[in-house]
Amino acid sequence: MTSTHGYAANGDLRMYYEVHGNATTGKTPLLLIPGGGSTIQTNFASLIPVLAAQRQVIAVDEEGHGRTLPTDRPLTAENSAGDVMAVLDQLQLDLVDVLGFSAGGHTALALAMQHPTRVRRLIAASTFFSRDAVPAEFWEGMKTATLDNMPAVYQDADRSLNHEPGHLERLFELDRQRIVGFPGWSEQELAGIAAPTLVLCGDQDVMRPEHAVRMSRAIPDSRLMIVPGGHGDYLGELAASDGDLQPMLATLPFLQRFLDS
Repeated sequence: MTSTHGYAANGDLRMYYEVHGNATTGKTPLLLIPGGGSTIQTNFASLIPVLAAQRQVIAVDEEGHGRTLPTDRPLTAENSAGDVMAVLDQLQLDLVDVLGFSAGGHTALALAMQHPTRVRRLIAASTFFSRDAVPAEFWEGMKTATLDNMPAVYQDADRSLNHEPGHLERLFELDRQRIVGFPGWSEQELAGIAAPTLVLCGDQDVMRPEHAVRMSRAIPDSRLMIVPGGHGDYLGELAASDGDLQPMLATLPFLQRFLDS
């Protein structure tokens, strides 16, 4: 199994990416976009080897995360979708499947809406499209959140990669402002998504399962999967799973079936 990495430039931003596995005839490459505060490793380290055994997998670190350094611009879904496009262009990939988790799901949705000819299938995992997906106290909490609220595994991962003073604080503030300023999309905008979509969330997720139902109804060619679990344990996400991969292994066949259909 091959594994390479590199950077793709979008203006001042240089997005870090990894390519795992070989291009496989009849299987569209799969792009993975991690959640807020997370990296390729904390979000997908357990998932990538299993997926890459069957298809080529591309994973990215969003601005300020992992090995992608921050710039002076705000971190938004639309800006990040532009960074992802730079990666796809550099790798000469005309078409990909996309799995975006949490805040990375916002980037995946923006990518599917802005560049419909480049996304074949979309998995929107533990993400939401409107602010009413979560209780009002969620938004109040985000306004006053501090670095102490960030999971220790994310803090440790960033410190292990980035030693310059203030980097972790900058990462946290990028993510906090991204969520606080999230405008959301209308159901009419979601109706413009052309890619067949799997809306995926846990029954004890950050957003209400009822929101996942609304989302799946708004996207024309979509399926819905609600799994017993929390915010990403079903993907092997480190902060949620704490190394327990049973939820991921139980969910994986459904994801592979959706991607292969």
